[in-house]
Amino acid sequence: MKGFDIHRTDRRLAASIQQKIDNLNKPLGALGRLEELAMQVCLIQQTLNPSLAHPCHLLFGGDHGIEREGVSVSPREVTWQQMINFTKGGGGVNMFCRQHGFKLKVVDVGVDFDFTGIAGIINRKIAYGTKNFRYEAAMTEEQFDRAIQVGSDLVDDCVAGGCRLVCIGEMGIANTSASSIWMHLLGVTPLKECVGAGAGLDEKGIRHKCEVLAEAVANYQTAFPQPSAFAALRYFGGFEMIAAIGAMLRAAELHLIILIDGFIMTACALAAIRLYPEVRDYMIFTHCGDEYAHQSMLNIIGANPLLHLALRLGEGTGALCAFPIIDSAVRMMNEMGDFDSAKVTKYF
Repeated sequence: MKGFDIHRTDRRLAASIQQKIDNLNKPLGALGRLEELAMQVCLIQQTLNPSLAHPCHLLFGGDHGIEREGVSVSPREVTWQQMINFTKGGGGVNMFCRQHGFKLKVVDVGVDFDFTGIAGIINRKIAYGTKNFRYEAAMTEEQFDRAIQVGSDLVDDCVAGGCRLVCIGEMGIANTSASSIWMHLLGVTPLKECVGAGAGLDEKGIRHKCEVLAEAVANYQTAFPQPSAFAALRYFGGFEMIAAIGAMLRAAELHLIILIDGFIMTACALAAIRLYPEVRDYMIFTHCGDEYAHQSMLNIIGANPLLHLALRLGEGTGALCAFPIIDSAVRMMNEMGDFDSAKVTKYF
C-alpha cells in the first residue's frame, strides 16, 4: 500500500480559536456542540475563518463475493441498478446532494456489471466484484493497492476543484458482512455482537449470516496465524470499502474535513484509524444509524455522532443530512458578532 503523510492537527492555534469562540455574542459555551465542531474545523484548516467551499460527495460502488452465500436479503443486481439510478438523479443521495450543494461523483470500483455507454459513472473498475471470502481472500494485494489509489485519486480530483470537505458513501450489496468482520477483528468484539440485519434479514437470516461469517473468520485465521490490520482489510473488504479508506487517508493528508456516515463507512473509518491513528482528527462522525452494532462501533472509536435518525440506507445520506449543522458551526465563526461589535456587556 502507498504511504500517506498524515499528522495530527496542529493545536498551537487552539487558544486563539477558543478565544474567538468565547468572545462571540453569546453566553460562554451556549452553542454547545457547534463550538466543538468549530474548534475541530478550524484546527483542520488552521484558520479562525474556516470554509466549506465546494463540498464533494464520493460514492463508491462494488460487489462482494460473499453475497453468493445468502447473507443479504437484497440480490447483487441491486448494486448496479442503484448505480444507474444515481446517474438519473433518483436516489436518496442525489436528493441530499442537491439540497446541500454537494458535487456528486459516482464511481464504479468493482460492480459486477458493464456500465459501458452509461454516462455519469466514473469507471475505475478493478474487477467484477470481489472473491468469496468464505473460502479465500476477497482481493489480491495488487487489487487492494489499486483500490486505495482510486480513493486517493478521486480526492485529488475534488481538491483540484477547490473542495475543502469530502463526504463518502457506498453502494455494495452484502457490505455489512465485511463491516461486521472488520468490527470483530479490528475492534476486538465478539462476532455475534457485530452482526445485524443489513438490508432486512429476519432472525433466521441473521443466524445464517453469523454462521457464514464465523466460518470465514476461522478460515482467515488459519491462513493468517499472525494477522494484521492490512491482512484483515484485504481478506474481507470490498473494492468500494478500500477505495473509501484511500479517500479518507488522502483527505486527511490534504487537511480536508471528512464526514463519516453509517455502519459501513464507520467500519472504513475504524480501518483507516487502525492504519493511521492521526486520521481521526479529520473525521466528523455525523450519524448513528439503525444497523445493529453501529453505536458499539462508534463507541470503540470514541465518536459521538451528531444525529440519531435510525437511517440504514447507506450511500452517505446520514452524513449529508448532518451537513447543515457543520455549516452552522462555520457560519458561527464567520458571521456572528462579538461583544464589542454588538455593544453588549461581556458579563463573564
